[in-house]
Amino acid sequence: MEKVLIKDRQSFKYSLVKRVKASKFLILMIIPAIVYYVLFCYVPMYGVFLSFADYSISKGVLGSIFENWVGFDNFIFIFNYPKFTEAFLNTLLIGSLKVVVSFLGAVLVALLINEIRMRFFKKAVQIIVTFPHFLSWVVVASLFLMLLDKTGIINKVIVAAGGQDLTLFSDGKQFIGLLLSTDVWKEAGWGSIIYIATMAGISSDLYEAADIDGATRLQKIWHITLPGIRPTAILLLIMSVGGVLSAGFDQIFNMTSQLHNSLVIDSVEIIDTLIYSNTIASKSLDEGITTAIGLFKSVVGFVLVIVTDRIAKLCGERGII
Repeated sequence: MEKVLIKDRQSFKYSLVKRVKASKFLILMIIPAIVYYVLFCYVPMYGVFLSFADYSISKGVLGSIFENWVGFDNFIFIFNYPKFTEAFLNTLLIGSLKVVVSFLGAVLVALLINEIRMRFFKKAVQIIVTFPHFLSWVVVASLFLMLLDKTGIINKVIVAAGGQDLTLFSDGKQFIGLLLSTDVWKEAGWGSIIYIATMAGISSDLYEAADIDGATRLQKIWHITLPGIRPTAILLLIMSVGGVLSAGFDQIFNMTSQLHNSLVIDSVEIIDTLIYSNTIASKSLDEGITTAIGLFKSVVGFVLVIVTDRIAKLCGERGII
């Protein structure tokens, strides 16, 4: 028995060395990526302990952790912060709506592009719908303010034609709708790329068989295309759930920075903008508190990803874990 085990171990070591030698160039190629993630993603993780410390510049990170340990005081301060509960609920609402709307928008754009038969026109449309992704939210916010604000071009045309001006930037609920629509306009084309690539991998034999059976385009989309991209869609949806509490600081900050309507600002005030505005107002930055906020968001995002993954598995999907 022992001889058999020794022989198995030797054969395993030999096969392992053989596989390493056969893949040595691939291993060399991946080493820079491993070094990058170790240095910039794993080593800095010790800074998470600042969430439980009172940071002091003179003592540095490690000195603050070992000498100014305050336990959960930073978290208690956050949860008792003025308007934190309202900001947290706004963040959860806007983040959840963005995940759903952006997911559906990307899938819909991918389906529409995939149905275009002219190759040149298909490439042109894909470039056009992807281009907004490369615009900063500063540019996008300025553009939509110029077009849709009370004194914007579109409102002036509507009023001149005898209509009633739009209230997108003065009504909280309508402004949330504007946030969702601009997010889809900017990111749906970019998000559709991976779905289009997945659709390209679906066997053409399935579509040819459907054509022989007399299936319409909608029937082919429903019975072939959507089931073909379902695993990829579920995977991306689960991963996007982890960013629910991010809710888009850049977008909300830039689209509200020029507004002075408290109703709109209160309706879309998220955790990041609340802390940022109060930090600027007080001209102070507490690294311990901001790190605690980041840790809180990460933990909530991790829990949501685990829960979503479990739900996906209960529904018969593969999940990510």
